[in-house]
Amino acid sequence: MLVLIGIAGAVVGGGASTDPSTEAAKPPAVAPSEPAQVPEAAPSSAAPEKKAAVTVVAKQAAYKKSIIAPDGDYTSVSVTVTNNSSKPIGVNPLYFTITDTSGGKHVAELAADEDQIATVELAPGENVTGTVTGKGAFTPKTVTYTDGLIGKSVRADVS
Repeated sequence: MLVLIGIAGAVVGGGASTDPSTEAAKPPAVAPSEPAQVPEAAPSSAAPEKKAAVTVVAKQAAYKKSIIAPDGDYTSVSVTVTNNSSKPIGVNPLYFTITDTSGGKHVAELAADEDQIATVELAPGENVTGTVTGKGAFTPKTVTYTDGLIGKSVRADVS
């Protein structure tokens, strides 16, 4: 019943009118236009560039076998971590991974290199330098530092 009433209402209300006075009351048809263009904001030179909370610099380093390192091939990367934030951060060899040029990830091998990066807490403005060493002979491409085991990651290209 409701369906029939709906159809009847559509036919009566939606039919074409032949009365010219109703045609004049209709608004003129408007062609669809393109969406309005929003001007792009120009970069503001007044806003200072924000410095990253943690910076990592990595470069290739010679592997220096520690006294307790097992035999085998190892690859070391010298890493400097700088705390630019307003809070202390932790640094630990376990917070690093090395990615080689073929995309393979290498976890840090503890106590393999005698210059291993220290486990420290960096106060704001402090930095620490040491090596991160991966097992095997490979060409390092990047080093990734993660603030804590599940914190934010910072990646640096190895130069």
